[in-house]
Amino acid sequence: MNKYGKVAVQAVKTAQTGIHPVKAWKQAAAYEFGECKASAEKGCPKSSFLGLAEEGLIQDIPGGNYTKSEINKRYALELLRLLKQEPELVHHKSVLWKKACGSDTKRHNGQRDVVIGLWCEGLLN
Repeated sequence: MNKYGKVAVQAVKTAQTGIHPVKAWKQAAAYEFGECKASAEKGCPKSSFLGLAEEGLIQDIPGGNYTKSEINKRYALELLRLLKQEPELVHHKSVLWKKACGSDTKRHNGQRDVVIGLWCEGLLN
């Protein structure tokens, strides 16, 4: 599993103990990336995670108001919709991303890894 997938899974486990999802993400990212502050603070994967949480789509995390990033939330929701429709896409990451963002040239920025990590661990509703 990619590092942002690991951060997402750990953030869920932390949030399930009652920690606010934003704080849970920050703690998990700081642990996973250590001294690499830029990676720990990267907005796209964080906003994707929080967008899923906001919609109540992550196990045991209540829906709420967690992110302002509409585009990363939209990517995460579309990635999840596609995985529910075609679960085998989890093994074809580039195809999954192209379908989710509607572009052959746009590179993912960790959003895909968050959704795949949570999907593979069975943490998405």
